[in-house]
Amino acid sequence: MSRIAVATDSNSGITQALAKQMGIGVLPMPFYINGQLYFEDITLTQQEFYRRLDADADISTSQPSPGDVTDFWDGLLANNDQVIYIPMSSGLSASCQTALFLSREEPYAGRVHVVDDQRISITQRQAVLDALEMVDRGMEADEIVDVLMREKLESSIYITVDTLKYLKKGGRVTPAGAALGAVLNIKPVLTIQGEKLDAFAKVRGMKAAREKMLDAMEKDIRERFAGHRVHLWAAYTCTAEEADSWRAQIMERFPDLELEGMDPLSLSVSCHIGKGSMAIACSRVVEY
Repeated sequence: MSRIAVATDSNSGITQALAKQMGIGVLPMPFYINGQLYFEDITLTQQEFYRRLDADADISTSQPSPGDVTDFWDGLLANNDQVIYIPMSSGLSASCQTALFLSREEPYAGRVHVVDDQRISITQRQAVLDALEMVDRGMEADEIVDVLMREKLESSIYITVDTLKYLKKGGRVTPAGAALGAVLNIKPVLTIQGEKLDAFAKVRGMKAAREKMLDAMEKDIRERFAGHRVHLWAAYTCTAEEADSWRAQIMERFPDLELEGMDPLSLSVSCHIGKGSMAIACSRVVEY
């Protein structure tokens, strides 16, 4: 039986410490802050990131260099026969396409399997957990990839942001729209159901935004995933107190479901939405 390593990138929200506990590899995503290169959870902590964000530092995301990717794979292949690598969605970053190209070249062809399952953050993390379970079941790498690709669109994410500042910076909101939104206390609700981040709704106030996300998730579970069990997750860039309130609200709405995890969003996501954000996600439980 082949020895199979499971790996992902830090967009999954899996920290280096948690990766060691899980027995997986996590490739840290690079950032530039005022022109200086940092790596998530290696040379850049959550606390430092938000300190620099509050100070209006010039922060931008980047993709790992090809050399960093192959060095990462080489480390995993030193003790394994094959690698299943689950990066963030190709619809959100060119890093996935780079990895796909590299995986087709020697010495990685047939040994590194890049899964473009159109996921990010919480649902990307669930794909990693699904892959680990399939490895434990003794499934071969090709079989695991087939299942992950079959399930790639069977998930939903809803996110609301507290400020339009970072969406404006990324070009998703016009300056005029951001200014009007601030005056009217508009909170956009965004969704990822596939490869891209899309607008879902605009409401006034965070309370209404949270209700809108819960309504949307309830509808997805009742209709889109009817007859299937789902994993339910949440994430945030808000304060711990606000996160606790969000957790309680989710559990009240879905008393028959287990909230399987609630963690800070990865810095790559936070960079584009800022502080004060909340998210909820679900993915269909994989049937083998």
